[in-house]
Amino acid sequence: MTVITATLIAANGSAQKINYPKTNQIDHVEDYHGTKVSDPYHWLEDDRSLETAAWVKAENAVTFEYLDKIPFKGKIFTDLEKAYNYPKYSAPTKKGDFFYFYKNDGLQNQSVLYRQNGLNGTPEVVLDPNKLSTDGTTRLTVFSLSKNGNHAVLGFSKGGSDWQEYQVMDMKTLKILSDKVEWVKISGAAWQGDGFYYSRYPKPEGSALAAKNENHQVFYHQVGTEQSSDKLIYEDAANGQRFHTVGTTEDEQYAILSVSDRGKGKDGNGLWVMGKGENKFTAIKEEITDFSFGVVENVDGGFLVETNENAPNSKILFFESKTKSWKPFLPEKPEPLQGAGTAGGKLFVSYSKDVTSRVYVYDMKGKLENEVQLPGLGTVGGFGGERGDTFVFYTYTSFNYTPTIFRYEIASKKSAVFREPEVSFKPQDYETKQVFYPSKDGTKIPAFITYKKGLKLDGSNPTILYGYGGFNISLTPAFSPTRIPFLDQGGVFVQANLRGGSEYGEKWHEQGMKLKKQNVFDDFIAAAEFLIKEKYTSPARLAIQGGSNGGLLVGAVMNQRPELFKVAFPAVGVMDMLRFHKFTIGWNWIADYGSSDNADEFKAIYAYSPLHNIKTGVNYPATMITTADHDDRVVPAHSFKYAAELQEKAGASSTNPLLIRIDTNSGHGASNTKKALETQADIYAFLFYNMGLSWK
Repeated sequence: MTVITATLIAANGSAQKINYPKTNQIDHVEDYHGTKVSDPYHWLEDDRSLETAAWVKAENAVTFEYLDKIPFKGKIFTDLEKAYNYPKYSAPTKKGDFFYFYKNDGLQNQSVLYRQNGLNGTPEVVLDPNKLSTDGTTRLTVFSLSKNGNHAVLGFSKGGSDWQEYQVMDMKTLKILSDKVEWVKISGAAWQGDGFYYSRYPKPEGSALAAKNENHQVFYHQVGTEQSSDKLIYEDAANGQRFHTVGTTEDEQYAILSVSDRGKGKDGNGLWVMGKGENKFTAIKEEITDFSFGVVENVDGGFLVETNENAPNSKILFFESKTKSWKPFLPEKPEPLQGAGTAGGKLFVSYSKDVTSRVYVYDMKGKLENEVQLPGLGTVGGFGGERGDTFVFYTYTSFNYTPTIFRYEIASKKSAVFREPEVSFKPQDYETKQVFYPSKDGTKIPAFITYKKGLKLDGSNPTILYGYGGFNISLTPAFSPTRIPFLDQGGVFVQANLRGGSEYGEKWHEQGMKLKKQNVFDDFIAAAEFLIKEKYTSPARLAIQGGSNGGLLVGAVMNQRPELFKVAFPAVGVMDMLRFHKFTIGWNWIADYGSSDNADEFKAIYAYSPLHNIKTGVNYPATMITTADHDDRVVPAHSFKYAAELQEKAGASSTNPLLIRIDTNSGHGASNTKKALETQADIYAFLFYNMGLSWK
């Protein structure tokens, strides 16, 4: 195979004529239930080959030459750095006399882990991940303290990979011990006694990035021993595409095993429990169906269990261990339950009302005590703690409200600001409104629209429409400092809450999955039409953006309605819907997408698969696909094949550029701050340049 390097020529002011790399095509055809499907870029699936590496180099040369010719790109990066450069803190976690928290001074590639003795103590560095690699791409992914606070598990990821390596720190000396646990994935670190449970895969043969990820095993590691002596706690080799994860209750008396079978299209999980000192798990819920179950905490001879079984908005039940019987605790409400946790002898439960948080406090018998008064309509997280705590922390944020940490006193039921970010801009200068627009079938879809006050509705505003719509994930209001420079340029940011997410419970999720996935695309298209109708923007000033499942969304929608958008940013997308389950962890998504192995599901998937619905002769929006070489979740082959197909079929007919930006030493998300800011600067530069605008 050969790759011909492209050249780039500037022409007519802001326009650039692009000669794309010539991508080799091979004769590869697969049969799906009698339908022959050509796959000429099948060879790009081998992202470790020399041929693919040459192709990546050629494509990046074209893309970065294009981006580097945009005159205001440097100004954008400077503005982003300025907006992002302020101290950022996490809410503290209390263990013994110490409070642990993360802090980023502003532009550090990784946040630093600190602790202090008491709330007024002097902070000391526990671990600075920035010192672990020369390029700042080694991340601290797990920090889990033992019950007595004497040890902690540290999880590390390198170069953006989902693979993790665990080590153990002595919290008295802050020295890392010799313990090393490798090949960890889809796992936490659940302490019990002088060791912890974790989940891993067998060591891959060949490239770790291309590993099949089968036979997920649970082990117990005792501090001070080699991984080779870890005790195998649970495996099910006969069902290699199951996830097995273990957590422990706060008192460490129980290990809780959750088993899911998403590779077989089941969206729920089974639940087992094992008492301390026992060697066998006992079923709480043995059959794996589409219903989910999660232990909130152990109480009074049983367990509080959150579930959506016969309750699409979820409820909490009490499971009595001795009789193995279920009793009502918190019934289902009209609003979906988003999470529950205990602290200070209370149960904190969060609900979502029209995609904004509501938090209620119950006693441990299920009696409502009070609602926590929040600053406004936004998103809240936190409220975790231990049984003896007298206060808890939580973080509140919204589109125009910087993440602020509050301290909630359990006895007085009052909140007070604990730590508020000091930023150089005024959040009150920006406005967010929530709208509800009709989708194709009449379903009302919520969306948040954010802009600088004084916006004129004349159809000329550069607008980013962002969406996801899948996997029972809700897009909630959240602040982003890198959005501020865009809003200051007259930009409008729109976040649409499409079906397929969890915004309105399991029914909302089901309306956007498997055979009903087209609803998600219809919802996104309807959002664009609404914004144009209401004169927030116009097709010449509208960009669409989404990542992962959202990248699939953007790819599908620009195929279906290319004339509706000027710019498109499909990021780390699932673009080959016929083969996604054959790469790394992709089989996990069958529960949401279905599979091409099923005849009916193949028909639905094939109808919208971004890779397979690109048309010759169409004028597609200006497109910048983004991916990374260390993405082992949605492998870059998805974006590689999609870019090659898009350039081949529409490169000649599109007046707009069709580019792919491939980051190095990064993964499913940016692996450090610098890379994140560089990517965002390129996105804004590409957007403004192709809309015929300048950055002032």
